[in-house]
Amino acid sequence: MKSVARSVASTALGIAAGCLLIAGNVSASSHRESPFVTQNPKVDGTDFYMFRSYETGRSGFVTIVANYQPFQDGFGGPNFFMMDPKALYEIHIDNVGDGHEHITYQFRFSNNLLDLAVPVGGKNVSVPLINIGAINAPKSATLNVQESYTITMVTGDRRTGTAASITNAANGSTSFDKPVDYIGNKSLPNYAAYAAQHIYNINIPGCSTPGKVFVGQRKDPFVVNLGGTFDLVNITAPATAFDPQAENKGLDNLKLKNVTAIEMEVPISCLATTADPVIGGWTTASVRQARLINPAPGAGVGLASKEGGAWSQVSRLGMPLVNEVVIGLKDKDRFNTSKPSDDGQFLSYVTNPTLPALLEILFSSAGVKAPTNIPRNDLVTAFLTGVPGINQQKTVTPSEMLRLNTSTPVAAPASQSRLGVIGGDSAGFPNGRRPGDDVVDIALRVVMGRLCTLNIGCAPASAPSGAIDFTDGAFVDSTFFDSTFPYLKTPVPGVFN
Repeated sequence: MKSVARSVASTALGIAAGCLLIAGNVSASSHRESPFVTQNPKVDGTDFYMFRSYETGRSGFVTIVANYQPFQDGFGGPNFFMMDPKALYEIHIDNVGDGHEHITYQFRFSNNLLDLAVPVGGKNVSVPLINIGAINAPKSATLNVQESYTITMVTGDRRTGTAASITNAANGSTSFDKPVDYIGNKSLPNYAAYAAQHIYNINIPGCSTPGKVFVGQRKDPFVVNLGGTFDLVNITAPATAFDPQAENKGLDNLKLKNVTAIEMEVPISCLATTADPVIGGWTTASVRQARLINPAPGAGVGLASKEGGAWSQVSRLGMPLVNEVVIGLKDKDRFNTSKPSDDGQFLSYVTNPTLPALLEILFSSAGVKAPTNIPRNDLVTAFLTGVPGINQQKTVTPSEMLRLNTSTPVAAPASQSRLGVIGGDSAGFPNGRRPGDDVVDIALRVVMGRLCTLNIGCAPASAPSGAIDFTDGAFVDSTFFDSTFPYLKTPVPGVFN
């Protein structure tokens, strides 16, 4: 069986996802995971992270990261990847265990067009580009479109609860500047220093200790082998049955891609209750229900359409990979519009999962077997309730969200296992999610029964292939990231000079 493990390891994810691709358009993490968001990439949530801050001296905080807009190329101008000013981006916290939000952080964006012009033949003519010179500071006079945002904290129901503004701790302002994307080294000679000027200390209602916020473009932190998956599973297996580098083939197709990150660092005392240190979290994006296209928008930005009506949720993300390789194609849009408290409607996708069955079919000649414990209570534990003694809330309603035990001691970067809990590191996924947690490899092993081998939710005999180290050959760990907020790396520029 160990020989089988090594020989099928690097192809397992690709072939499984490739078979799912036959049924429709799916992708990894949450990059283009449902039909509707493929048409609306500005509200496409790609990844969600929530972990105790491991920056020195910040262990009393939780870092929350909600990434949007997948597959950003550094050269994607002239408009680059501004957030949608007509959308509502939200981060939700359930600190009770009932599958409902009790704290929500709402982000709204604005784009201010300066309409920069240059003299041409005696006339000042509007420029077609986003900048006309080097940019070194927020609100640079050379930046043609200046993006900003506000943050509202809602306690209780996100639509009817008590709302209050989050403010800049330095000056009390309710508006925060967002850095322009990394156009290139000529436009932004020192992007890291420029972006760092957009990290703000914030006053959070009800919190005696300030938190932090950063919103801006970052290098996509997700690591996955996509190319071979979509080219009819064109992935080469390890050369030998015991290749020690099977997990580290460098097959990351996102290594030159960026995302837009919404990042907060919030004191634990402002998230968890005294009754329970475990919190649940997820991110959503909503748009207005009605849209009218303006056939003659005239001059200006944002005039091509008119939106109105109630907010309608169109994107949702908590645990990684759920909508991609768990939820059936016909229900992907429905999942994105749903709430965790209503996840009973999707239960059969977890208790009777298709991915293990596909892997058994694909590797039947090699003796690979799907777990036999149907219903899959081990997956219910991983995806819907949290693991007892690790990150299960004291009162729990089965619902899909990322759960974090804020009382679990922080693991310093050098001590972190990229395999999280199944790698012996209780501070890692699925106890929250850190950037360096290799959730693809973890999820593949869990779905094939790794928890059964640990007697969590099922017995070892129920998972004949549970010990196989399935992998996509795209390696990630804590060394890929910074050890200070905002943790995610400087984005890939449009051009190097």
